[in-house]
Amino acid sequence: MSDDHTHVQEFFGARAADWDSRFPDDGPAYAAAAAALGLREGDRVLDAGCGTGRALPPLRAAVGLSGVVLGADLTPAMLEAAVRAGRDADGQLLLADVAALPLRSESLDAVFAAGLIAHLPDPAQNLRELARVVRPGGALALFHPIGRAALAARQGRQITPDDLRAEPNLRPLLAGSGWRMTSYADEDDRFLALAVRES
Repeated sequence: MSDDHTHVQEFFGARAADWDSRFPDDGPAYAAAAAALGLREGDRVLDAGCGTGRALPPLRAAVGLSGVVLGADLTPAMLEAAVRAGRDADGQLLLADVAALPLRSESLDAVFAAGLIAHLPDPAQNLRELARVVRPGGALALFHPIGRAALAARQGRQITPDDLRAEPNLRPLLAGSGWRMTSYADEDDRFLALAVRES
């Protein structure tokens, strides 16, 4: 396992048990971001880096009982927290690295990724892997329940020009990874970039 993976597992593993209680008011933001994907009944969607599975209920509601909802995360403790919260009823949980997903190419209609991009060891390659598993014309939502400035303030740091989530950085990163950005919002109460998988 790479040092990046070990660091991510240690960081999130230590915080998994009380993760949801630390951010109790994020539910509506997750629901709104999931809705922005434009999912339909019967669609197949992955929550990449699903953590405790907070996006799984709104994703399940969007695709209905005939759809497929998967949640993949690298940290066992996060998936265990998702099970304790009962969110495994809304989607199948996979202990998996989003850099090498155990999924067929073009097998999904959409990917939802909350807070994921900042933790990717090779963002361009990892976004290409997400593009691989999504059909042409499928959607990607890169989401965070608060915007970049609010998140930086919470973490006691300043936004830097090299922030991957800054639109001038993110748009070409997505374009080089098989995605075309269709919308971008960076507000105090949310960050949401939507993209479409190129053919």
